[in-house]
Amino acid sequence: MTYYLMSQRYYILIRLSEATMDAKTEQQLSMSAKNRIVGIVEDDLSSAFFFNEALHTIKGIEVFKFTDPIMALEHFKMNYKDYALMICDLRMPVINGLQLLMTVKDLNPLVRTILMTAFTIGENLFQENTKKEIINGFLQKPIELNQFLAEVDKQITVFQNMNKK
Repeated sequence: MTYYLMSQRYYILIRLSEATMDAKTEQQLSMSAKNRIVGIVEDDLSSAFFFNEALHTIKGIEVFKFTDPIMALEHFKMNYKDYALMICDLRMPVINGLQLLMTVKDLNPLVRTILMTAFTIGENLFQENTKKEIINGFLQKPIELNQFLAEVDKQITVFQNMNKK
């Protein structure tokens, strides 16, 4: 069941009885259900809806869409342990996408990140932040749907593999 309050989504989660699960099933459930929030931060409303709808085609993740980077950061601060991926536009009001992703990585270095932009980004800036693992993936706008979904899937797979160890 999904409840809507303002522009945020609230979920009711039903926990299965531990008595009906063996240890392996419980571990698989926690791996697939835990740490699976994907956030999309895009100040252009129509683009935000497009990316949000595309992300909802991926099973097993909760998607949170933000057009305000400050609200996205506040949500991340409250739920940083549950995030797998943060996707962010570069140019936004108040704080830019790179600043947001730096803060995200400071709070949880395991979270995967994708930076998107329609503008050219300096090669030195890009390489420096990729080397520091602030940027894990990059998408140049305009973005094709299959390209977007492939990069998201790649980053979620890397996240899952890192958390299996």
